[in-house]
Amino acid sequence: MAVAGFYGRDAISDATGLGLISNSSVAAGRGSFRECYTPLDRTCVIDGDTIRLKGEKIRLLDIDAPEVRDYKCASEKERGDRATLRLVEILNSGTVSIERKGSRDVDQYGRSLRIVQVDGRSAGGILVAEGLARPWSGKRRPWCL
Repeated sequence: MAVAGFYGRDAISDATGLGLISNSSVAAGRGSFRECYTPLDRTCVIDGDTIRLKGEKIRLLDIDAPEVRDYKCASEKERGDRATLRLVEILNSGTVSIERKGSRDVDQYGRSLRIVQVDGRSAGGILVAEGLARPWSGKRRPWCL
């Protein structure tokens, strides 16, 4: 399935001139996303709440998913792996769009903060509904009991 539109840092500025357009369709067809295996992978899923799109790291703004690298217990790693694989499935299921929301554009790690939607539904919201992530509360909370 081809996707209309395009995405890129130099594509279109928003009304403030400070960043990307608020709603932008991504040129990523069905099957374009996979897990990231190397830093050279340009369009892939890093973990349950971070993707790389055409080389740009994007943090899903609305959720927190368990860690797959700096995990604190085996169950966090297992849940993080499930969230990562499910996010790959979600992103490959339809038209992906990226929305800038709020005044904060990037996080402390340099990742763009965005709402990621597939066919108009929040990818993060799907993960939350399926119990693979939780809504972002503004700070990290432990996944291990």
